Amino acid sequence: MDTSIDTSQMPSVPVMSRKKFAEIVGVTEDTVTGWINRGYLPVVEIGKYRLVNLALLNKHALDQEFSL
Repeated sequence: MDTSIDTSQMPSVPVMSRKKFAEIVGVTEDTVTGWINRGYLPVVEIGKYRLVNLALLNKHALDQEFSL
């Protein structure tokens, strides 16, 4: 299974809709909603919308320690 993400599709904005995030990652929108509800993905609430917080997700990924 290819786990790479084509970063050329990633926008330069710090937030993204669940639908667009699901398309880019290759999962269903329901899966992304589940990840958000479980706290796996950071979100920003703007009015009635919950957008994936790409800036915070990127920061968390960069802060992770990787070991081989």
